[in-house]
Amino acid sequence: MINKIIPTVKEAVEGIFDGATVMISGFGEAGSPIELIHALIDKGSKNLTVISNNAGSGHVGLAALIENRQVNKIICSFPRTVISVVFPELYKNGEIELELVPQGTLAERIRAAGAGIPAFFTPTSVNTPLAEGKETRVFNNKTYVMEHSLKADFALVKCKSADRYGNLTYNKTARNFGPIMCMAAENTIVQAIEIVEPGQLDPECIVTPGIFVKKVVNIVNPADESVLVAEERRYP
Repeated sequence: MINKIIPTVKEAVEGIFDGATVMISGFGEAGSPIELIHALIDKGSKNLTVISNNAGSGHVGLAALIENRQVNKIICSFPRTVISVVFPELYKNGEIELELVPQGTLAERIRAAGAGIPAFFTPTSVNTPLAEGKETRVFNNKTYVMEHSLKADFALVKCKSADRYGNLTYNKTARNFGPIMCMAAENTIVQAIEIVEPGQLDPECIVTPGIFVKKVVNIVNPADESVLVAEERRYP
């Protein structure tokens, strides 16, 4: 019997090794798997490369993982926001590497990996510093930059509902990068607000099929990153 439900977040992240590349879902706080990230902090895996939309906020979640010096490099679109305090300081001091990627290009690099496409051409970043050192080609009298797909060893993703097969649905904007990250990672670890019985999810509404999911852990009342930041909370 297929059962991908894992009892605790500690067990869910136990396989994440030093030097791993980890995708983390979320668009700001929406869809950010706070509990899985905090479990990864507790585990202590180091020298990580993180692929995410942003570099975290305050001193919780992804920002806390970075602050704990577990991340060597981050590949993202928005490394600094109004409430981003950890990454800017470390980057200024040369303590973390950044690969800046336009948001649409980031999404397509991840999606391409999940679709088995090694590289693609895009007009985004032509004649900018982000195109330096990259191959360019002209199609129909327009210049394009070649971008390589982005794969990961692990993906940490938050969803709304899951069954024991690993089929997932999401809550509106919290869906964001989750589905494509599930497809682009060798091992996808998901925290779900609710676990339902097989057959309860309408097949027409399933966004991520279970074949792309390795583990699911039930987090009934997940932390709200914006609340934690507003309360000036820290982790650990």
